[in-house]
Amino acid sequence: MTPPRRDPTAAPPGGATARLRVLLPYLLVLLLFVLGIFALYRLLAPIDIQTVAAQIRATPWHIVLLALMSTFAGYLCLAGYDWSALRHLGKKLPWPVILSGGFLAYAFGNTIGLSAISGGAVRWRLYSGLGLDGYDIAAVSTFTAISFGVATTLLGLGALAVHPSALSSVVPLAPETLRLLALAAIVAVLAPLIWASVTRRRLRIGRFNLAAPKPGILAAQLLISLGDITFSALTLYLFLPGNGPDFLTFVAVFAAATMAGVISHVPGGIGVFETIIIAALPAVGGVHEFAAALLLYRLVYFLVPFALALIALSLFEAWRIFGRKTRSPRLDRIFAAVEPAFRAIQPAAPLLLAVMVFGSGLWMSISALLPPVSDAAEAAEAFFPLAFIEGSALLASALGALLIVVSLGLVRRSLGAFWVTIGAMLAGAVVAVLQQTELSQAATLFLGVAILLPFHGAFHRRSMLTHSPITPGWMAVLLAAILSVGFVLFFAHKSTPYGQELWWQFATDANAPRALRSGLLISLVVGAGSLFLLLRAPRFRPEIPDQRTLATARAIVGSSADPDAGFALTGDKAIMLSDNERAFVMFATSGTSWLSYGGPVGEAAAAEDVAFTFVDTARRAGVRPVFYEIGPAAVPLMLELGMGLHKMGEKAVVNLERFSLDGPDRKKLRTTHARAGRDGLTLELVMPPHDPALLRQLREISDGWLAAKKAREKGFSVGRFDPDWLNLWPLALVRHNGDLVAFANILTAGTGGRCAVDLMRQSDHAPGGTMEYLFTELLLQLKARGYSHMSLGMAPLSGLSPDRSGRIWDRFGSIIYRHGGAFYNFSGLRAFKSKFDPDWVPHYLATPSGLPPLLPLAEAARLIARSPDHRLSLLQNKPAGDDTV
Repeated sequence: MTPPRRDPTAAPPGGATARLRVLLPYLLVLLLFVLGIFALYRLLAPIDIQTVAAQIRATPWHIVLLALMSTFAGYLCLAGYDWSALRHLGKKLPWPVILSGGFLAYAFGNTIGLSAISGGAVRWRLYSGLGLDGYDIAAVSTFTAISFGVATTLLGLGALAVHPSALSSVVPLAPETLRLLALAAIVAVLAPLIWASVTRRRLRIGRFNLAAPKPGILAAQLLISLGDITFSALTLYLFLPGNGPDFLTFVAVFAAATMAGVISHVPGGIGVFETIIIAALPAVGGVHEFAAALLLYRLVYFLVPFALALIALSLFEAWRIFGRKTRSPRLDRIFAAVEPAFRAIQPAAPLLLAVMVFGSGLWMSISALLPPVSDAAEAAEAFFPLAFIEGSALLASALGALLIVVSLGLVRRSLGAFWVTIGAMLAGAVVAVLQQTELSQAATLFLGVAILLPFHGAFHRRSMLTHSPITPGWMAVLLAAILSVGFVLFFAHKSTPYGQELWWQFATDANAPRALRSGLLISLVVGAGSLFLLLRAPRFRPEIPDQRTLATARAIVGSSADPDAGFALTGDKAIMLSDNERAFVMFATSGTSWLSYGGPVGEAAAAEDVAFTFVDTARRAGVRPVFYEIGPAAVPLMLELGMGLHKMGEKAVVNLERFSLDGPDRKKLRTTHARAGRDGLTLELVMPPHDPALLRQLREISDGWLAAKKAREKGFSVGRFDPDWLNLWPLALVRHNGDLVAFANILTAGTGGRCAVDLMRQSDHAPGGTMEYLFTELLLQLKARGYSHMSLGMAPLSGLSPDRSGRIWDRFGSIIYRHGGAFYNFSGLRAFKSKFDPDWVPHYLATPSGLPPLLPLAEAARLIARSPDHRLSLLQNKPAGDDTV
């Protein structure tokens, strides 16, 4: 008895272990955040919020100005990282682009703490458009990361060698022992770098093979890196009390705190950084002075550059909307010079604006919890009626919590979330103006609305807010927000003993009861809103698509420029449609993965939306989202999705406009083609639908070919012999003296004149060289019909460069490519396709992990190897229905 065959699109069971594996990194980061908040609370226990506020107001303006200048110098050094890295690679790019791109990337990345903003996605968009390939961009990222790490280490160790007592309060070692260890570590770091730089040899660190820069570039980069850390430390040092430690002692503490914040992966190192600074510095001044200095440092070094970068990005968007013309030709020239950098960061605008809105909501919420911190605020509270004071505090709390929740919709590019955000920020500004105590908050909210408005076009998704599933990352952020609110609430009112009667006290000077009610409302709004989004988020059940879904997908395929989009119509993959049904992801399940064949297909904005939905839904189901065989055009989107890229090989794409049999380089191909014609081979292109008698002849050829190869039909990434499938496409028929001996079906794109070969099969009595003739003649006939490009398919594992990338996967794949001939003729396949002078286009596997993708590839191989259980013909009588949600 034959056991029942598993539906290739059926979702695997998502067990508790799989879900825990997905949640574990976020739980770890949240735990570190909680520990940092707890430690900070204990360290700040002796201080009062009023004292901190007074200390901030007492900071001289010239100190603030010096800190701003130090911040500006630090960000110039940050932008210098990429300039130095590009010099090391021998790449020359316009300096306005490098400086502006570096400033934007680091201004956003330092505040958010996400490598997707400060690293891969931005650099790929920026530098790929300026002629750099993926390895060059990866080298720039690696160069800057190593430079930062080395500089932070050297500066911290150098300061520790001069002042070994700097960390005596947190390191249980004698000062002289610390000095010796610091000096030894400096030598251990510098000696290999200098040796490799002078001898021009490569430095191997674990699995990485790094080429050290030339001595001049190495010296320049060390100066840039040291300048970065020095100016960053100086910004905070300027705010410290005058009787604090000397600068070198402070630098050692600052370097240790910075590295701890980076390692923790908590956004901005919040909590972790402050804890180490306060714990390590000697108690020469009041703790309130250190707390005020840290708050001012966060404001000046992180929030001011973030705000300036957002304003610049908004002005650029407005300039672009108004036709790239202003009343100032000089301003137009400046925007034109830095346009590549702004265009590179532009796709990340929804996320950046969501961070701004989230921060605004958190600020509004926290402000409602704090007691008056100035005489004017206390006088205003005494002047206004009690009902107004109570009502405005609760309203500000609710609006702030609403902004926190709705920021998730901004990331999803929801138009509804955009307008809700505008309304909530305007309402918050009006409340702040009426209170007459938060005019700076009102001005900031009005500025936030002005920043948002030029990006109206980026929020095009008209789905409901409840159709935006909360990912584990966002859940961790929302929990961190609630914890932050709790921290401020208890810290600001720790002198007020808690009692049940506090909830019912109403008076103009009853700040603690009002804060308790506001904190409860904030928690309820954030918690209830998050739970509502979580419960209402759609679940997708992978199923064989019905006729309606296939018809919708076929319409999208008809407007696509990628012929491989046609594989959505095989019927053996689930199809996830976008909300507006203008894009889709085709995928199947195997093991613990949902594997999408290629990237999303369709209108750009809708394709981006459905890609995010696919990744979120897969993670929600406790499985691994994987994009199989994606081209370079989809790489920036994959980086925005947080996916790791692994090169699978290269696809041979023939440019038909330049293809011909003329010239000395084509002599052998021309001779073989002419001989085949003299031997009686001809090729005919026939359009669908096809004659059933013809399909029966082709069936005999196909069955004989499969029997000779001892193979069976495959699926997922290739077509199969099925009349319904073949009737969708043109057929190339090769005859030998009138007898049909070979055929291939040609996938055609709806636009752009591109096509691809799918099935290629020949009979056992076909003469030698039939397939070479089929390709050659087909290329010539397609060129005559006006096609521009034809894909000959993948050359698996070709083009991998382990020496450049230093990646384990590239090394492993390269070994298989060179020595795996007993299992698959990798090099022979590439050599055959090279006869037709194709362009070799890299294709990738995108997975959530940067580890070698052995398991996803094994699951993809099983998916391709098993013959599809369902045929298009089985779908003819299936009732139509929306299977997408």
